[in-house]
Amino acid sequence: MRTNLATNISRQIALIENDRVFPSTRFQGSKLKIVDWIWDAIKDLKFDSCLDAFGGTGSVGYLLKKKGKKVAYNDILKFNWYFGLALIENESVRLSKNEVDFLTKKHGDVKYPTFIADNFQDIYFTDDENLWIDRVVTNIELLDNIYKKALSYFALCQACIIKRPFNLFHRKNLYIRFSDVERNFGNKATWDKPFESYFRKFVEEANQAVFSNGQQNTALNLDAFSLDGKFDLVYIDTPYISNRGVGVDYFSFYHFLEGLVNYHDWSEMIDFRSKHKRLKGNGSVWIDKKEIYYAFERLFAKFRNSILVVSYRSDGIPEIEELKNILKKYKPVVEESRRKNYKYVLSHNESEEVLLIGK
Repeated sequence: MRTNLATNISRQIALIENDRVFPSTRFQGSKLKIVDWIWDAIKDLKFDSCLDAFGGTGSVGYLLKKKGKKVAYNDILKFNWYFGLALIENESVRLSKNEVDFLTKKHGDVKYPTFIADNFQDIYFTDDENLWIDRVVTNIELLDNIYKKALSYFALCQACIIKRPFNLFHRKNLYIRFSDVERNFGNKATWDKPFESYFRKFVEEANQAVFSNGQQNTALNLDAFSLDGKFDLVYIDTPYISNRGVGVDYFSFYHFLEGLVNYHDWSEMIDFRSKHKRLKGNGSVWIDKKEIYYAFERLFAKFRNSILVVSYRSDGIPEIEELKNILKKYKPVVEESRRKNYKYVLSHNESEEVLLIGK
């Protein structure tokens, strides 16, 4: 008993001493702005281990890590998995200034491919920027520590996102950065700032976010239906389908980042018929309005022995009442909490964030 008490006290002290801040991000769908609201809704639930099944940027998993929970982060996209490695599984590894300098410089004994420069001209970034990304990715792959690679990819991906109009890669629109027109979105000064300055900024933010919570946290890169293990609580934040039947396709929106972290296999993954060089692949069940009902059914059944916490939007498919009815098949008690006055990025619809808790 005394040993457990001492361990808990040490853990709480460590958490207080490491009150880290999650790095800034412009990733669509991130729950970073409402993680405190989510925590308020679940803080009284009894759980020690948890799964963030659709982890995305990792903001919710990171919050749970800060609260001392044993966190399993998962995302089917490999670039997001690197985010989870860097910020949730990683306990102590950081990038030094010398290593950042190494990553941003050209080295005479290294042969640098020009895949991005050769294939993405006039699509997302300028010629010089494409060559810079080619160089940095090549240097990242020379690192011999997986967490240092993960921190580097986190910083590079965030730099790519912030340099993009709409922060997406859904269309060929580099021209927007240089058109002399009045804009009601974006910031030309942001777009014109050098890549390296953003890369260094996000490395610093990621370094400052690294800490240990005394638990053995993990990051996984699997389809949610393939996950194994027992978890006290499972947090579910699937892609969202609007009431018009349009899904948020992260694979399409961020295909360029997925290509970056699969650099040596990228040429085999690209659909060269598309103007913006998207990746090959069929859509997910989570963006198919005909499949999503059964997908939720399967997921709830799979994790029926865990507390289920589901994030969704009030104007989505399925409707909230439909989602509650599916959840009630596996959980006798289903509670609902709504976050009012929350504005979604790039959304013009009136909507609320809804949290369903199945116990």
